[in-house]
Amino acid sequence: MLFERSREPLRSQRSVFLAQANDWHCVVVFSAMIFIGSITTAEELQITITDSDGRIMPARVHIRDAAGEIVKTMDHPFWHDHFVCHGQAKLFVSPGIYSWEIERGPEYKRANGTIQVNAGQATYLEHQLPRIASLRQEGWFSGDLHVHRSVNDIKLLMQAEDLDFAPVIDWWNAPAPDAQFATQTEFRFDNNRVYCIGAGEDEREGGALLYFGLKKPLDLTVRSREFPSPIHFVRQAKDQNAEVWIDIEKPFWWDVPTWLASQQMKSIGLANNHMNRSGMFESEAWGRPRDTQRLPAPQGNGHWTQEIYYHILNTGIRLPPSAGSASGVLRNPVGYNRVYVHLGDQTLSRHRWFSALEQGRCFVTNGPLLRVKANGSWPGRSLQIEQKPLTVKLDIEVTSNDRISRIEIIQNGRITKSIPCSDALDQKFDTQIEVREPGWILVRAMTNVAETFRFASTAPWYIESPNTTHRISKRSAEFFLDWVNERITKVNSNLTDQEELTSVLEWHLNARRFWLEKRATANAD
Repeated sequence: MLFERSREPLRSQRSVFLAQANDWHCVVVFSAMIFIGSITTAEELQITITDSDGRIMPARVHIRDAAGEIVKTMDHPFWHDHFVCHGQAKLFVSPGIYSWEIERGPEYKRANGTIQVNAGQATYLEHQLPRIASLRQEGWFSGDLHVHRSVNDIKLLMQAEDLDFAPVIDWWNAPAPDAQFATQTEFRFDNNRVYCIGAGEDEREGGALLYFGLKKPLDLTVRSREFPSPIHFVRQAKDQNAEVWIDIEKPFWWDVPTWLASQQMKSIGLANNHMNRSGMFESEAWGRPRDTQRLPAPQGNGHWTQEIYYHILNTGIRLPPSAGSASGVLRNPVGYNRVYVHLGDQTLSRHRWFSALEQGRCFVTNGPLLRVKANGSWPGRSLQIEQKPLTVKLDIEVTSNDRISRIEIIQNGRITKSIPCSDALDQKFDTQIEVREPGWILVRAMTNVAETFRFASTAPWYIESPNTTHRISKRSAEFFLDWVNERITKVNSNLTDQEELTSVLEWHLNARRFWLEKRATANAD
């Protein structure tokens, strides 16, 4: 229980001891301050977090009492089960045993432990959080494309998660007939971190689309969850900014085949908000449901997400994966799901970050840091089959707080190679595969975390031959054709107004023609 009051000690005597804090054997220093006077029901717990050089460092903190109840605070940005601070925090709690966790994104070693708070004493927790990787020095910059937190807190939230790029969603399913153009939407701080304002979300019956790069909110005035079609607002966004970035928030939303057929989508959420730090949202909400017998909970939704993405790639559509946490709506911290793009020695900006994502020079993660080159190239590049087979040499490095069970190489939707991993924090592998047909390959890292889908995946490399640049699978085209036909049936039952029905169906019927054409031009099974 948290008490909202403060008290200064009258006199203190400091005693220091060392404790093993967690399974990474981080060292935590506790100090007890003895009070002279009567015992009260609220005791001071002071937290200090530093980097390896002893400098105060922003971080995220989770604290629970002995009954598992979350300790909350109004003095620091708080969400769900955690708060972030600049590196120092003072709480007032009842005497008892508390469990704590301290994290700062996937590039720092996680820490956890317990602490005893005694009556009549103020207790001090001082923790040093070391880096396990420095991806910015390697040219990688992380972003979270689904942030619903206050722009007033975004700097501290990004610092506490060591996140480089965050567009803040500040309009969502809201009418905005009188919206004004913003004069500035991109802001830099800490030399090389960038946040943006003006991002938005249209989330209705067909699913959710995220918009980036608009200077004025879309007027999302709707009559129902079906009307007007999301494509109506896609066209409005394109009229405002021809280069607007539109992200499919999750692959299993019902309108995904229609959105893909519009050819206006820029990315798709492979690491999305159904994947949570402490568990999974096990259903597809109002999206297209998976076969739960074949893909059981808790990780079935994660595998379904990846299967759909692989079907997209198998139809010859080249769409980079993205990531978003939905912190502020769902229970994730900012940056739990993130996508890293490779900029090399370029200075970070919104334009450069999205440009690298568009080129597929990226990987998504909610834990493992997966850096892979194929024949010397980062993801997103095309590799040419000049003579069969093409030998693809893969240089793989993965760094992870969680144990990696295996590295998998996926070719055209199938696992072609699985590499067992050890308990080491950082692991490197040199391997190769032989490729005999066009299509694509990617690499993913799977962890041993049982309660959620914790993974990393590169974007694909595309395999081309002199006669085939885009492999189109008939089976995958039929997968989306069946899907859009199911969606048409749903629209017919959801809308009774004939004018609205005709307007919405137009885009789904266009999509059906698109997928029929894909099936007719397929050059693979």
